[in-house]
Amino acid sequence: MKSPLLSLPGAVSAEGVDEGVAGHYGDLFREQRSLAGGTGFVDLSHRGVVTVTGEDRLSWLHLLLTQHMSALPPGQATEALILSANGHIEHALYLVDDGTTVWAHVEPGTQDALVAYLESMKFFYRAEVADRTADTAVVHLPAGSIAPVPEGVAVRETPHGRDLFLPRADLAALAEDGRYGPAVGLLAYEALRVEGHRPRVGFETDHRTIPHELGWIGSAVHLQKGCYRGQETVARVQNLGKPPRRLVFLHLDGSEVHLPPRGTELRLADDGPDGRKLGFVTTSARHHELGPIALALVKRNVPVDARLVADGTAAAQETVVEP
Repeated sequence: MKSPLLSLPGAVSAEGVDEGVAGHYGDLFREQRSLAGGTGFVDLSHRGVVTVTGEDRLSWLHLLLTQHMSALPPGQATEALILSANGHIEHALYLVDDGTTVWAHVEPGTQDALVAYLESMKFFYRAEVADRTADTAVVHLPAGSIAPVPEGVAVRETPHGRDLFLPRADLAALAEDGRYGPAVGLLAYEALRVEGHRPRVGFETDHRTIPHELGWIGSAVHLQKGCYRGQETVARVQNLGKPPRRLVFLHLDGSEVHLPPRGTELRLADDGPDGRKLGFVTTSARHHELGPIALALVKRNVPVDARLVADGTAAAQETVVEP
């Protein structure tokens, strides 16, 4: 679904799963500084939007998601995962309940599979699931933004900013409203996500990722509840074991022209190009202050002070998930 904001001057489309919204509008670092300073807005209208209504919506979701949902207050933002039977991450939902409806946005293109799974689990519960992607666009306002929220729009407010569930028909007018500041591309948003160590499904995850590896315990997984698919794995690793991998933040060599793409293998710098594979880059970005940075998954036993290399690019690590 192509965003109307791609018609703005300087707009260049994002790539891959993020195609359909602007990657940038001609000045990546200016856009980053704007977002970091609390001005502007980010078009996230390519993300899927799913709603759940009905009297049992919270108690029902409580049984399916990793998060404690049964007593979620209206207006309180949260995030939750859906796991496989083996505890591997399948979906991440970014949620808020407005008192009558649970609104969630999810990774682009995943809403059909999510809705199908939720529908298969309804049984006798009074809950209605709807794919609202066609008529609802997600727009992000950064922390510190004083831009107004249109009346009747659901808002998900976190320390990182506010996500608005805006009628898609109103998206184009947002760029003309001076109160919202300049449009900011997705590359700037992603650079700040990497800086903030925030994982993303499909980027920091693969087919065997468990929540512990990414630091999602606590923020997206509530350890004092059960009754959800994959809970046995979560409890076993939390109480008896250690995750096989851990998320790290990388400072990349700024003299390199190209960023290592997702999947680039990481090795010890002293081992050379034929050394043992220790992990892989998950997301890389150019930051307006830090330079080239990345998130990566490495084996748990990689020393926290080890000097790494990603296809010839030196990488110094910072711990995100403790080994």
